[in-house]
Amino acid sequence: MDLAKEIDLLRKIPMFAKLNASKLKLLAFTSEIVKYEPGDVVFYAGGPADYAYVIVEGAVDVVTETDKGTLVTLTLHENQLFGELAVLSNASRSATLKANGKVTVMKISAEMFIKLLAENSDFALDVMRQLSEKLAKSHHQVEALLQYERQAPTK
Repeated sequence: MDLAKEIDLLRKIPMFAKLNASKLKLLAFTSEIVKYEPGDVVFYAGGPADYAYVIVEGAVDVVTETDKGTLVTLTLHENQLFGELAVLSNASRSATLKANGKVTVMKISAEMFIKLLAENSDFALDVMRQLSEKLAKSHHQVEALLQYERQAPTK
């Protein structure tokens, strides 16, 4: 994809829409568009926090390995950010993410992501909102799992 097309693509993603043209150009130049096939792993739990990602098309599943197999704990969709928590905390990945069908993502280096946050308050606020939504969903999922475990018959 050429630079002009990437800039047009970025303008359509709500979290980048308010960035000025020079920042969009820099982001397009320093990021990478990557396509995944259904079931492809985007990254593994325990992996390095080297990129944040934005879903351009498609969806990704957050998966957890359990004693009973793989469990999809969350599905993220177009224009959603992921991988940012590990970048922000400079920690390894907390989950494995897999393509849910064909998916196209934009990989943003950790350095560029931090720079965007530091220099753009609207972008930083949008990232905080997305993180808050994810934390709220995670909290509800944990509550549901605990409720299920309390009600499940013991062997």
